[in-house]
Amino acid sequence: MISFLVGVIEEKNENQLIMDVNGVGYDVCVSSNTLSSLPLAGETVKIYTYLAVREDGVYLYGFSSKEERELFYKLITVSGVGPKLAISILSGLSLSDLILAIIQEDSKLLSKIKGLGKKTAERICLELKDKLDKNQSSDVAKFDTNYNEDAVQMATDTLISLGINKNEAYMLARANAQNDATAEEIISKALRGYKG
Repeated sequence: MISFLVGVIEEKNENQLIMDVNGVGYDVCVSSNTLSSLPLAGETVKIYTYLAVREDGVYLYGFSSKEERELFYKLITVSGVGPKLAISILSGLSLSDLILAIIQEDSKLLSKIKGLGKKTAERICLELKDKLDKNQSSDVAKFDTNYNEDAVQMATDTLISLGINKNEAYMLARANAQNDATAEEIISKALRGYKG
């Protein structure tokens, strides 16, 4: 088992990190959150890892923090969630937002993540809600459960058209959708709080 790697970043591609560790090039599959937290090529980094041995090959998955790796471990215990889907899930939302969504059983938000269906999202909530550390999501405001889904969708589409990525746009819209707010109100509040 390889627990972590310390090496120089050679290349950063979508969900892929190539590291030079003492002259050996490691191809590591990473989430977009991990990728965005890493420095530029040429810098030295420490990546926590998970080694998956399958019939079709050996795969190395990497994480910028132990917390992200722990959540990955929990995700792959859920039936229907393999390492690749777990990386997609970790790429879909920030770590604290993902934990909050699971604890609050927000399968609707989870199913917005690319590659994650409604049934699997519900299974993740059901199986992991009591296994997650609620303190990791304490810095995130609780979502209002009384909201207008159509207004959230319209606001999300508008935020995407303004250049905000899909998952972040939905999170912004959802976080600002209190008491059946209209799409315009949601957009206005979201843009005021957006730090880009």
